[in-house]
Amino acid sequence: MTVAELERPDTAKTKLGIVDCDIHPAMTDRTELSRFMPLRWREHVRDFGMRSGGSLVGMLQYPRLNHGGMRQDAYPPEGGPPASSLAFLQTQLLDELNIEFGLLQALNPGPSLQNLELSAAVCAAVNDWQIDKWLTPEPRLKGGISIAQEDAEASVREIEERVKDKRFAQLQIVPRSLEPAGRKRYWPIYELAEAHDLPIAVHPAATGWHANTGAGWASFYVEEHYAFSHSVQTILISMIFEGVFDRFPKLKLVLVEGGFAWLPSLMWRMDREWERMRGEVPHVKSRPSDYIRRNVWITTQPIEEPPNVRHMNNLLQWIGADRLMFSTDYPHWDFDHPDRAFRVGLSEEAKRGIMRDNALAVYGLG
Repeated sequence: MTVAELERPDTAKTKLGIVDCDIHPAMTDRTELSRFMPLRWREHVRDFGMRSGGSLVGMLQYPRLNHGGMRQDAYPPEGGPPASSLAFLQTQLLDELNIEFGLLQALNPGPSLQNLELSAAVCAAVNDWQIDKWLTPEPRLKGGISIAQEDAEASVREIEERVKDKRFAQLQIVPRSLEPAGRKRYWPIYELAEAHDLPIAVHPAATGWHANTGAGWASFYVEEHYAFSHSVQTILISMIFEGVFDRFPKLKLVLVEGGFAWLPSLMWRMDREWERMRGEVPHVKSRPSDYIRRNVWITTQPIEEPPNVRHMNNLLQWIGADRLMFSTDYPHWDFDHPDRAFRVGLSEEAKRGIMRDNALAVYGLG
């Protein structure tokens, strides 16, 4: 959906509760995070700022349209950016759309900072901020553990500190990492996630260690917006062929906000390449599509709707409705309303799975 002002069907009266797998909480201002950081790092950020692996400091790589790419009706009445007010988020999203659980994707520069000590401090502060502002007062919201993913040792410490806190339901990493995501430098993170049955959510972000194309930074935001798909595909391919899912067969990977219409053709191609060149990767014991159907889930927003919406049935058949989990991407401009997503006839079982049950099972909620 691309409209800023939405009609308001009475979704809350429907019987089917919804699990929203992509909600973006915001800070009221840039100083809000500082009270969760040690004095050393508060002073460092104040005096020197934060340097990520991207080409710009302190701003997005692309302007993201008017209003920072947010819904114009999502500004809280008391002021502040969209999704910075718990009360308004409860009213506009959780209550109105009958959200049973909402998974927070707390986007922040922490995972991609070049100073790895600062990276760990920012990620820890983001986790404390989630607990304080969102997770403690609103049990329907579940957090994602933010980690300094380029420092596996620091990441393991942060995960161990948070993993028993049931207010967190997943681990968060971002694409465009320093090295391909399947490399063994990241395996201690995957090992701990598997051991604790903690799904890993991959969400594209404006920050990262590399440009959004192999040839450098694209010219336009429309290219950046589509490049989200490239970034999650790259992670998926790397983790499969580096042997991550053979080494960690119970690991759960959730691909967020990268679309999903591309997945069938990617599975077909990877399977074909593996059949012809499996001698190069003897550690990959199964067809790539088998790992996807066992270890990988994907959120629905943004939905690439074919001109003939009936063709969506083909996509769902090829992917498997059990692999999809509903997401709104609130409060962003391309928000998907649950009453307008999947404008094609679904069986009650498939609809219930996509909108609710798949996520309950993956995240162990309910």
